[in-house]
Order: sequence, then structure tokens, then C-alpha cells
Amino acid sequence: MSADALAVPAPADLRFHPLRDSVTMLRRNLRRMLRYPSMTVMLVGMPVVFLLLFVYVFGGTLGAGLGGPVHGGAVAGRAAYANYVAPAIILMTVTATVQGTAISIAMDMTEGIVARFRTMHIARVSVLTGHVLGSLIQAMFSLAIVTGVALLVGFRPTAGLGGWLATAGFLMVVTFALVWLSVALGQVSRSVETASNLPMPLVLLPFLGSGFVPTDSMPAGLRWFAEYQPFTPIIETLRGLLMDKPIGNNGWIALAWCAVIALGGYVWSKRLFNRESSQ
Repeated sequence: MSADALAVPAPADLRFHPLRDSVTMLRRNLRRMLRYPSMTVMLVGMPVVFLLLFVYVFGGTLGAGLGGPVHGGAVAGRAAYANYVAPAIILMTVTATVQGTAISIAMDMTEGIVARFRTMHIARVSVLTGHVLGSLIQAMFSLAIVTGVALLVGFRPTAGLGGWLATAGFLMVVTFALVWLSVALGQVSRSVETASNLPMPLVLLPFLGSGFVPTDSMPAGLRWFAEYQPFTPIIETLRGLLMDKPIGNNGWIALAWCAVIALGGYVWSKRLFNRESSQ
């Protein structure tokens, strides 16, 4: 048989179309979000509750401790603390959203729909990319709501248009990295309950960083951990971009962490998905 005969392309209906299939899977995930709005409400509600709690209950005291205005009492302290804590709450919105990603992946894996997808003539990668793209859209929607609430309770960023655009791009990068990690965690989980618990460290890490109090106020051991864990440079970068202050090396360190997390999450997710399909 000649080489030309071996090189005959497959019929159009037998070829894989990763982009088209990914859009189809994205549409499926968006429809599921609309069908179950309670999940989105829950994921948005948690950061909002923390924002109201820390600003209105602890803000007067913590704001004064951060060097807030001496005159004006608790009101001025809350205003100063709202500017400090809002970036951490914004990051918590991302971590809450990716927790939902792990739950959605676990639901697909345990309910058998992924096994059904594997029997269909679709690009295998589209199953995961549909979840990733859907989570990015859900995260941007949630971030808009939480940022709006933060503005209502006294958050007053001083960034210009360039700072806001840089913040939006940076949040997209952070979300993309954490979503891929959650995709892997969702596949590791053997139940929806486990999937809801595995990403919990992502929700807790802002508390163990510079999100709610400066790291120099912490004991030595905790301060070392807070300064070198990935969420501290991410929060400091967000704080600098939103308040139009220098971010120093925090931006590069945060982007490096995001690259490591994204690459590790992608490789891990792909390996888990291919391993499941071969069994």
C-alpha cells in the first residue's frame, strides 16, 4: 500500500473537534449553574458573610490597630479595615468558587456521566475544559457581586482604570490556577461530601496569611508560614493593585505560584482522567 493511501485524512464526521466540544461542555455546565442557583448563592454568600462580620464586628478594633485614623472612633476604624480586608475577601470568593468546581467534578464522576462521555465521539479534553471555563465565568460573576458589596460597606479603592484592568487580569490568572487544582481534587474524591472538604485548606489559607492582619503581628513560627505560603503574595498583589500602591516582588512571586499550581493541577487532572478512562 502506498504512503499516499495511508495518509488519507479521516472523514469529517470522525474527526475530533476539541474547541467545538469544549464549547458544548461549557454550555452544559452553564445550564447546570442556572438549574441549581443555590450553589452559586452559597458560594457567594460565604465571602459576603465574612466581609460583613469582619468589617462591622471586628473592623473598629482591627482598623485602629492597623494605623487607622485616630479621630472618628469605630467608624473610621471600620473604614480603614474595609480597605485592608477587602482583597482577602475577594480572594476567598475565588477559593469558594473553585470549591464548587471540585463538587461539580465529583458529581460527574460519581453519577456516571463521565463514563458516558467517554463512549461518545468527543474530544476527551473537552470534558475538563468545559468545567474550567464554566468555573472561570462563575468566578467572575461572583467576584463582581462581592466587590459590589465591599464597596457598599466602605471599601474605597484608589486604583485607576489601568489598576482595575490589571486586577481583573490577575484574578483571572489566580482563578485559572486554582480551578485546575480543584479539578484534580474533584477527581480524587470518591463522593460529593469528600469533594466539598478537600478544597477547604484553600478557603482557610487567607486566614493564615496577611489577609486579615499583618504578618508582623503573628508569633514567629506562624509569621514564617504566613510570609512564605502562596496566598500572602497574592493578597498583597491584589491590595497593591486596588489601592494603587507599589507591589514590589509580590507580583512576580504570586505569578510564579500561580504557574506552579496551574501546571501541577493540569498535569495531575489529566493523569487522573486518563487513568480512569483506561480502567
